[in-house]
Amino acid sequence: MNGFLYGAALQWKLDIRSKSLLITCYVVPLIFFLLMGGIFTSVMPEMKSTLIQSMLVMSVSMGAFIGLPPSLAETYGSDVKKVYRANGVPLYLGLAAMFLSAFLHLMCSCILILLLAPVLFEAVLPVHLPGFFLALAVYMIVSLSIGCILGLAVKNQAKLTMTAQLVFLPSIMLSGIMFPMDLLPDFLKSIGRIFPASWGYQLMLDNGFQFENLWYLFLVFCGAVIVCGILLRSGNHFE
Repeated sequence: MNGFLYGAALQWKLDIRSKSLLITCYVVPLIFFLLMGGIFTSVMPEMKSTLIQSMLVMSVSMGAFIGLPPSLAETYGSDVKKVYRANGVPLYLGLAAMFLSAFLHLMCSCILILLLAPVLFEAVLPVHLPGFFLALAVYMIVSLSIGCILGLAVKNQAKLTMTAQLVFLPSIMLSGIMFPMDLLPDFLKSIGRIFPASWGYQLMLDNGFQFENLWYLFLVFCGAVIVCGILLRSGNHFE
């Protein structure tokens, strides 16, 4: 346990110096929040009640699908994993350390948005903050687990970027955070429900932490853990 905590702390320090993580976990989500927050609340004043949830879905999706995978691909697609094996360190420990570090960075970014939104845009704070943070943590964990699959499965950086965008963009456009899902055709609604973002958004709304919004996220997380385990054992990557 001490070794894992040391590794997680070291990974945290490395990520702080990472320009990629700085951009995907802090800079881009905060710029999006500052620009779109004003637009959303001006065009649709009723969105003040859901602005925080919408911005957090975007922030988490950006960090999990675009920020985390390149770091994993760089580590597990190189000779670094041989160092793990040579020293008898389980491969999953590196993955767990990166996962935890990304989780903490995303949580810091989300807390910053949560604090700024009421001040800048008169956004309404969630009624039950403990339940809200629990819902946020659940969505964050599920999203990062999908990011882990991307980072372990796709070694080529160009293909990884393209694949990550194919997950990120529908998550944002079809989740209901940009505009109500009722405005979408039925087939796009169905596609949107495939991605965890729409479930996480509903989960974070007031009185949204219910089994009907939780069961799918639980299934996705369990599936992601199994797939990551298979990828770590086989060592196979898509070129």
